[in-house]
Amino acid sequence: MTQTLKAGVVGAGVFGGYHAKKYAELPDVVLAAVFDVDLARAKALAEPLGARAFDDMDAFLAAVDVVTVATPAVHHAGAALAALKAGKPVYSEKPLAVSPEDADKMVAAAAKAGVPLACGHQERVVFLAMGLLDIPEQPLRLEAVRRGTPSDRNLDVSVVLDLMIHDIDLALALCDGEPVAVDGEGAITRSTSLDWVKTEATFDNGFTAVFDSSRVAEARERTMKVVYPSGEVEIDFLTRAFRNTTPYPLIENFTETPAGKDPLGLSVAGFLAAVRGEAPRPVVTGVEAARALDLALAVEQAVGG
Repeated sequence: MTQTLKAGVVGAGVFGGYHAKKYAELPDVVLAAVFDVDLARAKALAEPLGARAFDDMDAFLAAVDVVTVATPAVHHAGAALAALKAGKPVYSEKPLAVSPEDADKMVAAAAKAGVPLACGHQERVVFLAMGLLDIPEQPLRLEAVRRGTPSDRNLDVSVVLDLMIHDIDLALALCDGEPVAVDGEGAITRSTSLDWVKTEATFDNGFTAVFDSSRVAEARERTMKVVYPSGEVEIDFLTRAFRNTTPYPLIENFTETPAGKDPLGLSVAGFLAAVRGEAPRPVVTGVEAARALDLALAVEQAVGG
């Protein structure tokens, strides 16, 4: 009989709400607790879902088996490290942290505790649903555009850590090489950190990745083109449509699969399966998320962020 896990969510904002509701929906897990420094906000999310609200971290951790961290990015490491040091498996929203030192501490703490550390790079679920990660060729080039309209959310980090890091994770998932050079340009237009960036990363195996991200665009745009020796795959993440000229079949109706319909649900379910020992790893591991963070920070440095 599968153990019913007690889940807790740190952060009662928009993403905390998504995760809390997902735990309330999934089988063999119950939403037990929500933590927020604002107890009233924690109660507003927790109580309608039958969970308890906390503003004391030690008491919160004592009430749960697994933890999702959905705070602003600058607080991911603090909350995750508290949970990991208490022996709790952690699913952190992206980015894993905002410094490589904190990311390394999180990975080390998870290893020491012997528990999974997962990160919410949910676009990886879409790649899995499409079958793109099964193409047996190394890509030659990737071009990713990820633009959003102005919002007051996530301004604690740059557009690189807010939006571009999704495409950075996908590029690293496709390519076996290591980045060796980064160049680009960017600007601060409405916040205190980079609001648009276009950059090119070169890898030691000849792969090139071009990332173009903005959070001050007039309209949303999220596309990717991956060039292989045998053809190309073009993806529109907004419409969930793709064009494939490679000889390798992709899953045409992937939007009708469980992963295609609910990437967050599959990502969280994958984390829980890793916690139970039913899967060897979550969809995106802490080590992989730390690698994406390293390249993201290299992009910031290259464009003067």
